[in-house]
Amino acid sequence: MASIFNALHIGYSGLNAAQVGIDTTGHNISNAETEGYSRQRVVTAAAYPVNVDPGQRGNGAQITEIVRIFDTFVFNRYASTAQSKSYSDTMKKHLEELSTYFPDIDNIGIKADLQNYFDGWQALANNPGNSALKVSLAQQAQTLSQHISQTRDQVAALQSSINDQVKVNTEEVNRIAEKIAGLNKSIIEAESGRINNANDLRDQRSQLEMTLSELIGAKVVVGGAVSNNGVDSNIAVEEGSYTILVGGFNIVDGAHFHPIGIESTSSAKGYNTLYYERQDGVQMPFAQDVKGGKIGALLELRGSIIGDDGEFEDGFLQETIDNLDSFAKGLIEATNNLYAASATGAMQSMSQGYTDTHALLSTGENFKAGTFDIVVYDIDGNIAARRTITIDDATVMGALPAPPANSIVGQLNASMDDTGDNNALNDIDDMLEAQFGTAQNILRIDFKAGSNLAEQGYTFAIEDNGTNFAGVTGLSRFFDGNSAKNLSLNIDIQNDATTIRGFGAPVSGDSHTALAMVELQFSSVTFSQNAQTTSDTVYGYYDSLVTRVGTTTNSIILSNDTITAQYNAIQQEHDSISKVSIDEEMANLIRYQTSYGAAAKVITTIDQMMATLLGIKQ
Repeated sequence: MASIFNALHIGYSGLNAAQVGIDTTGHNISNAETEGYSRQRVVTAAAYPVNVDPGQRGNGAQITEIVRIFDTFVFNRYASTAQSKSYSDTMKKHLEELSTYFPDIDNIGIKADLQNYFDGWQALANNPGNSALKVSLAQQAQTLSQHISQTRDQVAALQSSINDQVKVNTEEVNRIAEKIAGLNKSIIEAESGRINNANDLRDQRSQLEMTLSELIGAKVVVGGAVSNNGVDSNIAVEEGSYTILVGGFNIVDGAHFHPIGIESTSSAKGYNTLYYERQDGVQMPFAQDVKGGKIGALLELRGSIIGDDGEFEDGFLQETIDNLDSFAKGLIEATNNLYAASATGAMQSMSQGYTDTHALLSTGENFKAGTFDIVVYDIDGNIAARRTITIDDATVMGALPAPPANSIVGQLNASMDDTGDNNALNDIDDMLEAQFGTAQNILRIDFKAGSNLAEQGYTFAIEDNGTNFAGVTGLSRFFDGNSAKNLSLNIDIQNDATTIRGFGAPVSGDSHTALAMVELQFSSVTFSQNAQTTSDTVYGYYDSLVTRVGTTTNSIILSNDTITAQYNAIQQEHDSISKVSIDEEMANLIRYQTSYGAAAKVITTIDQMMATLLGIKQ
């Protein structure tokens, strides 16, 4: 049976509902600028009535729950777009930096250095005996080689910096994932019995989910979504089993955390590699499975698959480095192949990475089937002897003391009548001697000891007919090195630039080699990379390299503008649902204040009624 004390309870329930409403409104106002906070709302309902005769009598108000205004479907779209934006921002930032290493659009950089270099050969061709022009050419060649090497070093340094960022950001992913697992445990405990909502804990978790999505493109998978349209149409919360997946691997399972492994000891060059360790202890390669977020962009730039040589098999920066190496190697080989046609007193190749028994065409180097001529000149520049050397599928370099007949050494040292005069003293094998493998597989060609031909002013040269033999081996070098990393002007020329040879035959005024160098800028050159070859001009190949960097950067910039616009639109939609509105909260505060005053008036009235009753008794 209802009593006056029940009426007092009704007034108290109104006070309590208004008090909780004020507390919640104050909590919203206090966290209006808190990142990731979702506004909360008090849900009230009529208390269970008291059965009286006749009918039922109201029993005041009760607070059923405090909910956060949060739409998981909008949030998932928001997180997905944030992932794309983080990926795009990272790509844009580093590609714009990469583009600054190739300032050729402003008529400076490697392409301008190339033009100056070929102009130097043109000047020498016009006046082949001018020492000042040789010094100028040497300076231009050094500037070109240094600029190519410096550009490669800059790209490699950027790659190394990104490698460090991969480690730092992966460690941050593990820290956040572990924290989410801990929050999951706290949420389960706080919401046990389905009495309370762990609103603030869920906000913290959502914010960490957003950060994970931005970092590594993490995907949250839950049991299902529950909507509460009766309270607010914007409430849709995911409930049930909770898992976070990255690249198909589970890093959070409810309250359990499975870290992403990272180590650098297995890489010959110390690159950070990612792995996922299964429950049976097997470590699964992980980097190539990460496609989204900041780390996904870093891996796409740096590379994710490490080859047997310790270098990455993929990655845009690695592609750029490989292209620079291919460009430098093609330039080195083409230049040295032409420079070998300028007569000299001795030739020695660079160290070779293959043995004397390797078929040259199967070494992976840029040898080609065909022939080249070795020509000996007397002191007056007349041809004293000539021999044609053949390279086919079975040709090897050959070694002493018994090189095979189908070898370079064997063909050079074979006893033959090159001049056709039946004189056994004026043939190539009588004048020159070839050796291979004496130290680090180096081919050396010299005048025979005791022949006194060198003292008499004899010289020799190699005229290529398409084999690229002198270019690959570096028998007579204008450039040293075999890639952009170690490209440099030949050390002997650096020490004395006047030794540059612009002639073919050692005849005063001859400019055959210098003219051939000038023509090189318009000739087709073979550029090899990863067992694949491309034929192009020096300018054409370099332009394609720079264009690749430029178009990729421009594409990312345009894409970033679109993604940023999408992100801003979805962020506004999410904020319109979950972000605190100060105006709305102030209106709620006034409403709850009024409600509190009214409930207090009820209690005052009941107090007066009780005083009246007590007065009657007296």
